[in-house]
Formats: sequence, C-alpha cells, structure tokens
Amino acid sequence: MKIILTNEVSGLGAAGDVVEVKDGYARNYLVPRGFAIRWTKGGEKDVEQIRRARKIREIATIEQANEIKGQLEGLSVGLKVRAGDQGRLFGSVTPADIADAIKASGGPDVDKRRIEVGSPIKSLGAHQVNVRLHADVAATVNVEVAAA
Repeated sequence: MKIILTNEVSGLGAAGDVVEVKDGYARNYLVPRGFAIRWTKGGEKDVEQIRRARKIREIATIEQANEIKGQLEGLSVGLKVRAGDQGRLFGSVTPADIADAIKASGGPDVDKRRIEVGSPIKSLGAHQVNVRLHADVAATVNVEVAAA
C-alpha cells in the first residue's frame, strides 16, 4: 500500500515521504495512530505542505545538532508526577511531558515527536530517553522521575 508519512517513523522515513508498506502495517498501525495517510492524487498536494512544516521544525546542520546534543547530555532533567505507595505512577510519562521538563530545566526547545521512549515510563527513578536531533545525531537524556 502506498502511503504519505505525516510524522517521522524510525526505519521507514520522515514526514512528507511517500513510501510503500504492507497493507496490514498501514491499516492497523500507521493510519490509526496518525503517522500516515493513504496516498491519493489529491494527497500529493498535502506532501508539499507537510515537507514545508518539517523543514521549519528540523535542525539544519550536523554541527547544530551536535551542539544541542552537548546541551541535552549535560542536562539534569527532573520530572514530578503523581505516584502510588509502591512507586508506580498513575498513568505514564509521555514524550510531551519530557519535552516540557527539558524546557523547564533550561535546555533547548525539543519537539516531542523527536523523543523516543523505549518502553513506557511507569515507575519512579532514573530513566534514559533518546532524542533524535538529526538523521545522524541522537542524544541520550537522563530523566529522574520523582513523586509529586
């Protein structure tokens, strides 16, 4: 099935790319989660708009990405959330929460779509999160989740 990506998908492509994937992957995962739309002749007009929006958000050079990587890796990010007696969270920590915590800690403004949380953060303590800054540059951020 031919689809147009609306968000960056690891291992598949960036927003605005037209890719061919298996029908079930598109129908059951990409389209329902809003990562892609079905390709149509009318959808080709949307591709240019998606690419323009991506160009505004993306980091232009590798040097700039490495500079931001240095800022992120030297940053101590603390996040206060509601938790139960056993240290389990009520819900989980989302990439949007992490992006806000990075900004509040004095770090650079990071797009929540670039934050990759391996498995959902549902417990207190230290966790590592990857931030894709550029195609070749990724930063690891240490996030300390504490009870509010």
